[in-house]
Amino acid sequence: MMKPLILTAALALVGTAAAAETHEVKMLNRGAEGAMVFEPAYINAAPGDIVRFLPTDKGHNVESIDGMLPDGVDSFRTKFDEEFELTVDEQGVYGIKCTPHYAMGMVAVIQVGDAANLDEASAVKHRGKAKSRMADLVAQVR
Repeated sequence: MMKPLILTAALALVGTAAAAETHEVKMLNRGAEGAMVFEPAYINAAPGDIVRFLPTDKGHNVESIDGMLPDGVDSFRTKFDEEFELTVDEQGVYGIKCTPHYAMGMVAVIQVGDAANLDEASAVKHRGKAKSRMADLVAQVR
């Protein structure tokens, strides 16, 4: 009787892992939305998905924005010109920026499942062009 239960649990875990999707985001000097962009800048992901940031153009990094991470997610900051994979396990809104191009509007939003921290994320103040780009991205959160 114990073996079928273990087999069922193992199959459930394998099914969950196989369902994970990888979303690729390019770090660009120029894209469809203008200069200094993540493309795409809005990602709707499921818990367990991977978001892979690709240093398509040089001089960019990936950093979390203070106040724009779900509870239980540690902040992060990569080195320049490095590929970065973020596994998004916690539901909520993740705010992302390129450190040197933040004021130029190089920001992104990842929504994972329920946007439980949307109010907190929306309250974060941004500077320069990041202010309007982030407002547009947060408006896409459902």
